[in-house]
Amino acid sequence: METYLGLDMGGTKLLIGEVDRYGNILRYKHYKSGFFNQQAAYTIIRESLDDYIASVGWVGDKPVSMGVGLIGRVDPNSGVWLQIDPHRTESIALASELEKIYGIPCRIDNDVKSATRAERVWGVGQFSKNFVYINVGTGIAVGTVVNGRQIRGSHFNAGEAGHMRVGVNVGITCGCGRTDCVETIASGMGIDKCARYLKDRYETRLVIPMENGARVNVQDVVDLCGKGDPLCNVLIQNAAEGIANLIMNLVRITDPDTVVMGGSIVGNEFIFDRILAALNQNTMRFVTNGVVLTKLNPKFVGLLGAAAVAMNM
Repeated sequence: METYLGLDMGGTKLLIGEVDRYGNILRYKHYKSGFFNQQAAYTIIRESLDDYIASVGWVGDKPVSMGVGLIGRVDPNSGVWLQIDPHRTESIALASELEKIYGIPCRIDNDVKSATRAERVWGVGQFSKNFVYINVGTGIAVGTVVNGRQIRGSHFNAGEAGHMRVGVNVGITCGCGRTDCVETIASGMGIDKCARYLKDRYETRLVIPMENGARVNVQDVVDLCGKGDPLCNVLIQNAAEGIANLIMNLVRITDPDTVVMGGSIVGNEFIFDRILAALNQNTMRFVTNGVVLTKLNPKFVGLLGAAAVAMNM
């Protein structure tokens, strides 16, 4: 049986697993990451992959190839991981390095572009050649498929739609230097930032953690919004409006027949329903397959994406 090895490298975890050509996950194992730069991430990948081979092993023979989904800018053609931090460049020829060490052909891609590949192979790509995949989790990014081809851009930076302004004005400065990018309003990171920025303007029962690095729990925001909490009402309303406006902007630009949503924020039915309610039907009239949640398991979409990268699909 032909299998493919996927490595989904995130900011808090690395998921390694073996997948067959039909998208069935045969084996997998989680590892903690928490890296701060590409070199540290490379070490984590090496050490974790060594452990996976020793402790989990292959289903049968060695996988046909491996794929790695990564944060940041990736050149999938040359197999180079260009950068995570937009202010620092630490290019690593990751694909050739891993291929040389493990003797398995290796391909790499950006994490959201990898998830978009998974949608092309096992998700909405089975009935659509023109779709937008929007991932709303800790951050926001987009994969766009037009006439069956994924859009990448001249510097492999297409899809950074989290840095679009969407008409929701809060006053939050984004790391990119602009104000009120949709990522600062509607992502997990953005809801946390907005909660801190607006907490003195609205009454609330929301617990805002003060310890370093801890974020507001989005599910708590949702639960309190449902109970009429003034601050949480504003946070959810802004997030839903921001994502809805982002969807409509992308629809006007790319003319998809399907918009597929992924990520922990939109996976929450309470938020998703409010996004749908905020969409203008005239704008959305040509999105014939609608705005839908991904049918791929959100816990494993990154791993499936990495496997799709390995398959070069």
